[in-house]
Amino acid sequence: MESIQPEPEQSVIAATEFEAFKALSQAANELIIGQERLMERLVMALLCHGHLLVEGAPGLAKTTAIKTLADRIEGDFHRIQFTPDLLPADLTGTEIYRPQEGTFEFQRGPIFHNLILADEVNRAPAKVQSALLEAMGEHQVTVGRVTYPLPQLFLVMATQNPIEQEGTYPLPEAQLDRFLMHVAIGYPDAQAEQDILGLARQQARDELHEPPAAPVLVTQAQVFAAQAQVLDLHLAPALEEYIVQLVLASREPGKWDPELGRLVSYGASPRATIGLDRCARARAWLSGRDFVSPDDIHSTIHDVFRHRVLLSYEAEADGVSVDELVDRLLDLVPVP
Repeated sequence: MESIQPEPEQSVIAATEFEAFKALSQAANELIIGQERLMERLVMALLCHGHLLVEGAPGLAKTTAIKTLADRIEGDFHRIQFTPDLLPADLTGTEIYRPQEGTFEFQRGPIFHNLILADEVNRAPAKVQSALLEAMGEHQVTVGRVTYPLPQLFLVMATQNPIEQEGTYPLPEAQLDRFLMHVAIGYPDAQAEQDILGLARQQARDELHEPPAAPVLVTQAQVFAAQAQVLDLHLAPALEEYIVQLVLASREPGKWDPELGRLVSYGASPRATIGLDRCARARAWLSGRDFVSPDDIHSTIHDVFRHRVLLSYEAEADGVSVDELVDRLLDLVPVP
């Protein structure tokens, strides 16, 4: 692979959209304490026109995170609580008969909003999950013989609760591939926990009065312009080959280390190649650069691979996680 020459100086992206997203991230992090990485991944998914799967214990501000983001972006938001009795039509909508006209009229469901929170997506049966994932993948909904396009600005954040697995319907691995990233979040540290107490008290005081509406910091036009800028970021050919080699190494790790060959059943799909490229570009853009560095790839690869690499029974018996496997691949595949 060709070597990458260091940049003589850091280039700066167009200021208007970058400053808007910088203000968005700053405002969100002031209200969501201890989950900076989750907020960064949400913004990255927005820039990549992708969707996010978030796994974490209850009470870690998953719902608050996307609602805070939605309040400051031009567009509408809807939360869908997934339950075992949910039907596909509860998401997509259904045709309603109008006896006065003697015709059917399509009543749009909540999936037609700009930002969607699919809360506890593994609580709903397979038909409902498939309806959601079809909308995510095809960006449209078909009811009867008519196909309805979804809004151009469309992001789904689905959550999973890892604590209770009774009565759940785990998402099939092939359908998990539709998510751009799988983000695992943990508890905040002691200082963040203390800051949360102070913020909660202040918010309780504010609720006694009529709170002002949150200002819109990013318009839809700025979102689309930023998405175009992310796609135009410079990615050196050597780094593009590096991304491909990392994906290929996840499929045949035995070529790099015979010990790793027995740990993987299925490697990352081509969507991982596309996702890693997009996420690395988005992170570089959020950092104020117009070129991708190896650190951008290393910072995002775990969230891109976590739900796409299937471990073998031997790996599970040995207690090896996908994150540990990715760390070993990063050590084996040389950085250009």
